[in-house]
Formats: sequence, C-alpha cells, structure tokens
Amino acid sequence: MADSLAAAQEEENEPEKEGKERRMEGGSESRGSKETSEVTETLGFYDKKKVQKDKKRSLSDLSLARFMGAELTRGYFLEHNEAKYTERRERVYTCLRIPKELEKLMLFGFFLCLDAFLYVFTLLPLRVLLALVHLLTLPCCGLSGSPLLQPAQVCDVLKGVIMVLCYIMMSYVDYSMMYHLIRGQSVIKLYIIYNMLEVADRLFSSFGQDILDALYWTATEPKEKKRAHIGVVPHFLMAVLYVFLHAILIMVQATTLNVAFNSHNKSLLTIMMSNNFVEIKGSVFKKFEKNNLFQMSNSDIKERFTNYVLLLIVCLRNMEQFSWNPDHLWVLFPDVVMVIASEVTVDVVKHAFITKFNDITADVYGEYRASLAFDLVSSRQKNAYTDYSDSVSRRMGFIPLPLALLLIRVVTSSVKIQGSLSFMCVLLFYLGMISLKVLNSIVLLGTSCVFVKEANMEEKLFQSPPSAASSRSNSRAHRPTHTTPPGEPIVEEGVVSSASVTCQPTNHQQESPASTLPTSQSDDHFLTTPDGEDGDKDISAATGEEGEGLKHRNPAPKKDLLEIDRFTICGNRID
Repeated sequence: MADSLAAAQEEENEPEKEGKERRMEGGSESRGSKETSEVTETLGFYDKKKVQKDKKRSLSDLSLARFMGAELTRGYFLEHNEAKYTERRERVYTCLRIPKELEKLMLFGFFLCLDAFLYVFTLLPLRVLLALVHLLTLPCCGLSGSPLLQPAQVCDVLKGVIMVLCYIMMSYVDYSMMYHLIRGQSVIKLYIIYNMLEVADRLFSSFGQDILDALYWTATEPKEKKRAHIGVVPHFLMAVLYVFLHAILIMVQATTLNVAFNSHNKSLLTIMMSNNFVEIKGSVFKKFEKNNLFQMSNSDIKERFTNYVLLLIVCLRNMEQFSWNPDHLWVLFPDVVMVIASEVTVDVVKHAFITKFNDITADVYGEYRASLAFDLVSSRQKNAYTDYSDSVSRRMGFIPLPLALLLIRVVTSSVKIQGSLSFMCVLLFYLGMISLKVLNSIVLLGTSCVFVKEANMEEKLFQSPPSAASSRSNSRAHRPTHTTPPGEPIVEEGVVSSASVTCQPTNHQQESPASTLPTSQSDDHFLTTPDGEDGDKDISAATGEEGEGLKHRNPAPKKDLLEIDRFTICGNRID
C-alpha cells in the first residue's frame, strides 16, 4: 500500500514539474530574444555609422582630378566585337572602290554609245546605199521568188528615210528664234522648263524604241497577203513623228543650256547644276537591288553621253556667233569643265551611298560590264536577231536617231560649205569618222570578248533566242522551251562551236519546220555571271526527272541582268 501511494503522488507531481520546466524555458527564450534584438540593434547602429562614414569618405574622394584621371585611363577592347568592325571596314573599302569601278563601267558604256552614235553617220548611209543599189539591180538579175530586200536591209532603209524626212522637217525650225524666246524667260521659268524637259526626255526614250521596234517588225514579218503591207504606213508615220518631236525636245534642252552658258551672272547654270545634287536625295534613300542598280547605271551612262553631245552643240553655236574665234573657246572651257565635274561627282556620291546602304559590293560593276559586253558580242554572231545600235537602245534607253538628227541640223546651219576645197574637207572628215568608228568597234569587240570570257559566258553566245511562243509560256508557266533554228550550231557538252562574228545571218523562214530540234533549257538561261547556286540548279535540271521536279517546285525566277532593257517606269525602276 505504501508503495502504491508513493507512485500515485509522483504521477501527480510530474505535470506540475513539466509546467514549471516549460515556464522556465519560455522565460529563457524571451530573455534570449531580447538579448539578440538588443545585439542586432547595436550592430545595426554601428553599421549605419560605418555606411555614413563610407559615404562621407566617398563624397570626399569625388574630385575633378580623379574623374579626369578615370576618363583618361579608361580602356576598352575592339576585338570583343570583331565582326561588326570588320564589316564597317569593308564598307569603307567598298566606298573607296566605287569611283574606280563606276568610272570603268561609265567609260565602257560611253564608248558603246559612241559606237552606236557614229554608226548613224558612217555605216548607216553606206548600208542604205547598198540596199538601194541591190533593189535597183534586182530586176536585172532575174531572181524570182526571193525577197526584194533582206530584213536588215529593210530596217536600214526605213532608218534612212526617217532621217531624211525628219531633217527636212527640222530645216523649218528656227534655232535663233527659239534661243531668243527662251532667253526672254525668267530664271525660275527656265529652271522649271529644264526639269520638265528631262522628264519628257526619259518618257520619250522609254516609248520611242518600242515605236521603232514595232515598225521594224511590221515591215519585216512574213505576210500572206500583199494588202497586209498597208499596216506599215501608220507605224512609219508614228515613227517619223516620234523622231521629229524627240529631236525638237533635245533642241529646246540644248537651247536652255546655251542660255545658261551665256547669262551674265551664271545663276541659271548654277541652279541647273544644283539640280544634279537633288538627284542624290531622290535615289540614295531608296531600296535598290542589283537589277535596279544596273538599270540606274545604264541611265547614268546614257545621261552622261547625252550631256556631252549637248555641250558640243552649245560650243558649236557659241563659236559660230563669235566667228570661230579660238579665244572664245577658252572662255567656255571653265563652264564646260564645271558641268562635267558636277555630273561625275553626283554619280560617284550617288552610287557610293546606294551600295553602302544596300550592302552591294563593288564587284557588281564588273558583272554589269560583262552584261553590256555580252550584248555587243552576241549582236555580231551568225544567229544575231538584232542590230547592235538597237541593242544599246533597248538596254540603256539611248536612241541615237533624234540626237544625230539634231547634231546634223546644228552642224549644217553653223558650217557653210562653199567651193571644192570645202567638199574635200568634208570628205576627209567623213573618212576620219569612218576610221574612228572602225577602230572603236575593233577595240570594243576585243575588250568585250575578254569580259565575256572572264565571266564564263561563252556558251550562252551560241544559244538560240527565245521565240514568241516560248516567251509566252515563260510568262505563264515559267518553263521556257527554246527551239534551235535549223542551220544553227548546237552546243554539246563541253563543246563550243566556232561561229564567225562577221558573217551575215542566214534566213531560216523557207526551211521546213520538221528540221527544228527542240532543246530543253533551264530557267537560268541568261545569267550575267554563273553563281554557285545557279550552277547547281543547271546541273540538277540536266539530270532528267529530278531536274523537272525542281522546276515545278521552284518559284518564278527574278529578272536577270540580260533581260532588263530600257526605262519601264520613269525613275529608273523595273517591273
């Protein structure tokens, strides 16, 4: 019993002991928390004091000397962004290369325009004379069933007749009256007139070659009925009207430039030169691709050559007024140099910034030269389908007939030919022009062959031009099929035919169509320079079904450089 009572008392005392222990632990915890809070408060107090001291010390250290020292000794590492700076350096190198490459293209294009321009004065009259002699001697030869004239001879005769008729019409235009009429206008009016004339000249150049091409094709296309030849008459009248109006427009432009040269304060000449710099604003900040830049380069070549001829006309008119005094030529010389220098400067700055903003390399101008050279060499082939002067007209928008007509009109009115000695001088001058034309053609042909060979474009010289049906299928299905005319050399794998560049084109109209050999060509038929991707496309297209599948899957290709011709939209853009 005593043990049981002791155990019961111990059990009753255990909860009381546990409660006391808990109260003691809680008291110790509260005292500990108070002590820690007091410690943290003291530590925070000391930390605040330390931060305040550091701030005071840092504020005292912020002196102008320490700031200047930090700025003068601060460093950075350009190699951390190597790609960016390398790209910037390449852009600078490209801008520095642009003047050289651009002037190479301009010089080559200038001589191309000069060759087409001299052709009107030298070889065209001889070709027209030979065609007329052939036409007159044809009844004596007794050739029945053959055409009276070849297509090329028909085109030459049409050009000669257009030049004669337009010259007769131009003889009734008084240049002196036009000069005084324009001189009486104010400077602002003349500036507006000159800008309007530039726009009109581009529009005429864009539409004029289409009119002439329509006339040539209407006159030479095969006709089943004789009354179908009546359709040539309206095209001929339209061509005569176009050449006459374009020549009048260029005459007004030359007269305005002559008034600017003869003004006392040269204000009009300064305004006209400043108009060239406005062209930079309208071109530099636009998006350009290689094809657009090629079109604009051709436009600049044509514009520069036209300006040279206009300056020649101005000098001739001024020299006539001063009785051909050579001292007056030195008076005009500074203004002529200033106009040419401003034109060259504007072209260089414009092309440099266009290539910079659009990430176009300077090597693209070599491709442009190769494309122009390809036109020249292909026009001398046996299978040529166009005259070289017409090819230049389509490519650059340069039509030599109106400009040559105006120059003939100015020269005949400025130079008086009297006596046998004068006729001998004219004959010697004509022979000299023929010599210059032949020499220029030979040099251009050799240079063009070098450019074509460097661009690996020899095989394209012997490929047949696309027919009308193939061009329609190309525009609809983007799968052109070219037909090789009979008698044309066929280019096999790795074999280049040796066709002469001086032979006359053969007539294939009378041969049977059964002898035509259809050949399959790839979509990249006329390219300026073969790229790696295009070469892969050609190889895959030549491997049969796989190539045909790629043709169906690939979208329509963009326009190549060799397919771009003349001004399709005013502003030197392409469709």
